[in-house]
Amino acid sequence: MCSSHATVRGLLHELPADDSVVIVDAEASPEHLSRATIEAVDLQLVVAEPYFKSLETARRYSKLGRDLGIPKVVIVANKVRNEEDQAAIEGFCESHDMQLFAVIPFDSMLAGAERAGVAPLDYDPQAASMAAIVAMYDRIVHEPIASRA
Repeated sequence: MCSSHATVRGLLHELPADDSVVIVDAEASPEHLSRATIEAVDLQLVVAEPYFKSLETARRYSKLGRDLGIPKVVIVANKVRNEEDQAAIEGFCESHDMQLFAVIPFDSMLAGAERAGVAPLDYDPQAASMAAIVAMYDRIVHEPIASRA
């Protein structure tokens, strides 16, 4: 795995410093952070569900990202079922100096799309989760993010 991480790290460092957007979906483990695989990114999205263990993991991953010098490390709340879930995530983020960037609601449509083997956007483009993901994408593409360049 060391050579794989080194290859991805090198590739990310070699990308041109233009307005391109490259999304890297890293595994749900701290390995890509501890090996500095993503140290060249400008924005790290840390996905958290509204449960203490998930939020605590997000806090640790956020700290690792900041320690790597990633300019912007933010939280994406996922599978949010109600106002209580959202309030719990917001409160945790506020008390741990983490920025809540987006909220993706729980949506059973996603499981249906998975079972059908279809992209969620093709399965039900009008779903609440799709609207939230599109809004998050728009923020990623249009909001200025300080870079290292």
